Amino acid sequence: MPGENLSRDEARERAALLSVDGYEVFLDVRSAVGEHEGEGARTFRSVTTIRFRCNEPGASSFADLIAPRVTAVSLNGRDLDPSEVFDGSRILLNDLAEENELVVDAQCAYSRTGEGLHRFVDPEDGEVYLYTQYEPADSRRVFANFEQPDLKAPFRFEVRAPEGWTVWSNGAGERTDGVWRFAETKPISTYITCVVAGPYHYVTDSYERVLADGSTLRIPLGAMCRKGLAKHFDADDVFLVTKQGLDFFHEHFDYPYPFGKYDQAFVPEYNLGAMENPGLVTFREEYIFRGKVTQASYEARANVILHEMAHMWFGDLVTMEWWDDLWLKESFADFMGAFSLVGATRFADGWITFANRRKAWAYRADQLPSTHPITADIRDLQDAKLNFDGITYAKGASVLKQLVAYVGQDAFLEGARRYFKRHAYGNTRLGDLLAVLEETSGRDMGAWARSWLQTAGVNTLTPQVLLDTEGGRIAELAVVQEAAETHPELRPHRVAVGLYRREGDALVRYARAETDVEGPRTVVTELAGAEAPELVLVNDDDLTYCKIRFDATSLDTLKERLGEITDPLARALCWSALWNLTRDALLPAREFIDLVLRFAGRESDIGVLQMLHAWARSALTHYAAPDRRETGAALLAEGALRELRAAEPGSEHQLAWARFLATVASREGDLRLLKALLDGTEKIDGLDVDQELRWAFLEPLAAHGVAGEDVLAAELARDDTASGKRHQVRCLAARPSAAVKAQAWAQVVESDALSNALTEATIAGFAQPTQRGLLAPYAEKYFAAIERVWGERSIQIGMDVVSGLFPSLQDSSATVEAADAWLRAHAGAAPALRRLVLEARDDLARALRGQERDASAG
Repeated sequence: MPGENLSRDEARERAALLSVDGYEVFLDVRSAVGEHEGEGARTFRSVTTIRFRCNEPGASSFADLIAPRVTAVSLNGRDLDPSEVFDGSRILLNDLAEENELVVDAQCAYSRTGEGLHRFVDPEDGEVYLYTQYEPADSRRVFANFEQPDLKAPFRFEVRAPEGWTVWSNGAGERTDGVWRFAETKPISTYITCVVAGPYHYVTDSYERVLADGSTLRIPLGAMCRKGLAKHFDADDVFLVTKQGLDFFHEHFDYPYPFGKYDQAFVPEYNLGAMENPGLVTFREEYIFRGKVTQASYEARANVILHEMAHMWFGDLVTMEWWDDLWLKESFADFMGAFSLVGATRFADGWITFANRRKAWAYRADQLPSTHPITADIRDLQDAKLNFDGITYAKGASVLKQLVAYVGQDAFLEGARRYFKRHAYGNTRLGDLLAVLEETSGRDMGAWARSWLQTAGVNTLTPQVLLDTEGGRIAELAVVQEAAETHPELRPHRVAVGLYRREGDALVRYARAETDVEGPRTVVTELAGAEAPELVLVNDDDLTYCKIRFDATSLDTLKERLGEITDPLARALCWSALWNLTRDALLPAREFIDLVLRFAGRESDIGVLQMLHAWARSALTHYAAPDRRETGAALLAEGALRELRAAEPGSEHQLAWARFLATVASREGDLRLLKALLDGTEKIDGLDVDQELRWAFLEPLAAHGVAGEDVLAAELARDDTASGKRHQVRCLAARPSAAVKAQAWAQVVESDALSNALTEATIAGFAQPTQRGLLAPYAEKYFAAIERVWGERSIQIGMDVVSGLFPSLQDSSATVEAADAWLRAHAGAAPALRRLVLEARDDLARALRGQERDASAG
């Protein structure tokens, strides 16, 4: 039998043969506490009963289970020999009846990689915490099932847990006779079932709403975290955003929340941002803030809360048939997260963050050699795992924003309402959504889908401005559309074109026209005769998904007056466009860094400012000519310190500049300042150097040999928590020593002893931009190890290692050639592994083009 992977063809064949009536799952997790006896993985008992139908009696199929040991299997009362029917990932089912009952008794392994049933021991107090994470296909690590999204069924869970623990699942539960029993769920897919167990700190609230029929909807609300984080847990704000979201979605979807309660669990060592398990959403606990953060962090958390809530309808109530149509849930949730954030919460500028941060993710992904249409070709589960990417999320959401402009908001939302009612508890494909949108909008959605959903690549829009003979007015303004040779599709774009000029000390918009851009060149007739602009902004208001360019006059204006643009969204769009120019080797990195130094201090939007800090550091690390890095770092550190001292004491801008200083500090004076701020021998008015900021300062000190192992051990003693341990591990791996790098490499590549969180922390500390020479020996080792690592580790750890340890800091053509040689020699390697290497290779080649452009700038 095949291994752990599952192909689309196998899933379709099984779905055509079987339908599932229900699951009963019993888990005994008392083994999670106490000493672990014997060799091998710590395990728990899992007993699953599946009742299902087969429309071809006598046929064969299989159930999915990944477990160290199966104790017993029975099919329709017949005992089967586990050694004959179980191969480690599948249970062979022969001679099926029309109605079937499968019972599987297994010993399943607790996870340390965040896949399946993850077990975490809190170093602060020794308490054990459990939670599950399955998407796309890890529920089979916890119970036997049919692991594909279109075989939905109701689930009943029972869990026997250690004394003193509380257990949660998708349905409401209660403890009787030492066992937690949970209400049967509605029909849902296996990957969104969930169990959370342990001595979690739990807070409750409730939500009520009078529905259109006059009845009252009551939803019990809960929020939980580890006991060690309870003092930092601002559950009131979590509940506030939750209630605002529930109001918003009920107003717009006209379909009451269908899953009873609404718990939200913030859990440790979580691989994702969050997961939309109905009735029990899980989040990474980093969304509980241990120190001072900017409003951008609260906005990001609110966006994730709303994104997951949107999934209750898009993804949980109505689910894609196979992972090809993953966008049917993720693109919609990403769009709805921003849409509801702006429409329901205090974060009214959410579309600025979307334009500046989320779309940057999409632009990068859409220019990789692995780019794909939003409706992707997902051959198997490994493909599915990698397609949780910037295309499926951010580009898809951007395209939906364009769709709203195309069909109108009312038609779009009415289409969603019909979609829910028509397909509740079912599975859908692209055509099901297009059908309701055609009904509500009256437009041909087929042509739109072919252009936007079924082709890959990002278009570039550039203004062409022809002035009259006197030069005072526009004779003609056109928008030129281009596409990459590899993806030549020119798409229809609904765009706004804005004209800007100086008024006093401000650069303001004085004219705007919306138009439909089609084909290679579109004339914007509405702007003919307008006064000559100093800046033309194509895609003003961010209506479409495209890269924007500038004419020569506009680019010159931005280089001199970018900080004078008064509209924050327009300013963010200009920054994004300039960053794309830098990545495309059209703007030298030194010029982008100069723009950040001159204008970032005037940026009012804190999220945009923090994005500029990240881009500036990336420009320095990857796109600056090698002989400019030292100068660029000094200039950025000098600018960061200047803005830090000038910022309003105690402000979030002050905090953002302090954190940025830590990421670029390399000179002796800057490191001495960071050390003095840690020691308390120097202070900056209003800057609270809390525990999280202390760790931020310690990383550059460790990376430059100023803070050694003893200092980091002392800091861990001060912050002896799970978060503190992750920070310490990262800082330890950052130290500039060949022995340190060898140890970190061995811990990640040669051993699987580290948990997922500590693996991630070690990788983050290992690759320091100022240690290129120290890291040089690991380029060859990387290519020698990755196929073995991919084969031996879980896919999540494999992804972390292959992406995180790619030798991108060995930025020379030799590394590109080494990647090409590996790809040629490993044509038969797992496609998902090849994709990760190909993407990293492309990022490096792009960086080298940027470095060449920066070097040519003199």
